[in-house]
This record gives sequence, structure tokens and C-alpha cells, in this order.
Amino acid sequence: MRFDIITIFPNLFKSFTSEALIARAIKKRIIKITAHDLRKYTRDNHKTVDGRPYGGGAGMVMLVEPILKAIKALRKLKVNAPHRRTRRRGGKSRVILFSAKGKKFNQATAKRWTRYDQLIMICGRYEGIDDRVAQYIVDEEASVGDYVLFGGEVPAMVVMEAVTRLLPGAVGKEESIRNESFVENLLEHPHYTRPEVIAIGGKQRRVPKVLLSGNHKLIENWRSEHSEKMTKKNRPDLLK
Repeated sequence: MRFDIITIFPNLFKSFTSEALIARAIKKRIIKITAHDLRKYTRDNHKTVDGRPYGGGAGMVMLVEPILKAIKALRKLKVNAPHRRTRRRGGKSRVILFSAKGKKFNQATAKRWTRYDQLIMICGRYEGIDDRVAQYIVDEEASVGDYVLFGGEVPAMVVMEAVTRLLPGAVGKEESIRNESFVENLLEHPHYTRPEVIAIGGKQRRVPKVLLSGNHKLIENWRSEHSEKMTKKNRPDLLK
């Protein structure tokens, strides 16, 4: 899969693409990530990407033309079809704009986006983006939460992590994906490791005995039960 990010701060993605499992997925050619400088798609000597808002108001608004030009160019790139070794031009792509009014990004969305060969993500800045981008250019708008950030770069990283880990070969143990939070609308069960007993707050805190029993059926039942309990307590909305 190919991720193409339209941004005015492409250097923000350097460390993201060079560390941990994302770097490994790139090395294994499961994904390709390219941050494109929006200023390269401008026409004036000043590389202008924003303008004053019509009707007045605070801040600047990002221009339509450079974004439109960038998307047209990126749609023509060669992409890897998901989960196949074929290479073709003009594969199945999706253009996404990060916006406060977008649909909330979740695990189901991440899974749906794995079906595409290419995700083109637009990272806004300043006061926002000319709304004609949302109305007539992008395929969908997405929000990673009910809060405001400086720009769309962090949401783009969130999307790339969530989508990449669902691609075959990106995570070493596929079991960890099958049994994690939001599968079947449940949170994942609690986890424990060494030491078996540790003093916290003046009390001895122990690992639940069932996890030390070696009885896989009892362990499976315990995990299933506590997954439901955690969901009811922390995210009851998932059970509706």
C-alpha cells in the first residue's frame, strides 16, 4: 500500500518513517510512505499556499489550486495493489481530508481503508482549507477525535499506524491483531507479566492465579469475561 501525504511540513514524517514497525513495514515493502511538500505545487515565486478568508475573520485559509494540482499528480503514481506483488499505474486510491467535521476514524474505518492501493491524505494548517476541497475534491473527511490540533500531520500518522498494522506481514504475530481491542466491539482483556508479586502502595499486588494455572480453557474464559467487564466499565457505547 502507498501512503501519500500532502503537507507543508514534510520533515515531520522523517522520524516516523525511520523507527519501529513502520520502518520495518517499509523495508519489507508492505507499505511506501511519501510526504509531499504542497509548496512544490504552487505557481508563484513565493510558493504561496494560503490566502485571506473571504468575508473577513482571523487567520489564513489554504488555497484550492495547489491541493488540486497535487492530488492530480499523486493519482497518477504507480502503486502496489494490497497484499499482491503486482505493480500497476492508477490503482484504487482514496483521497482523505482531516477535518473537525469529518466522520470519526475508528478500527472499522482502518480496516476498510486496507482495501485501497493508495491513500492520499491532506494535512490542513492555519485557519483551515477552502471548503471547495471538501465539497468537490476529496473522497471523504475524517477526524481522529473531538479536539483541535495544529494540523493534520499527527492524524495522518495515526491513520498510517492503524492501517499498516492490519496489512499481512506488518505485525510479527497475527494473533495479536485477532485478539485486540475493538474486535467484535470489545476491549482487550488485561495483561500481566513478571514479577508474579510486586509491592504497590504498601500492598502486595499479584497476578491473577488463573493465568498461572496452565489451563488454557480457563485462561481463555477468564480473558473473555474480563474483556466484557472492561468494555462495560470503560466503553459501554461499544456494546450498543
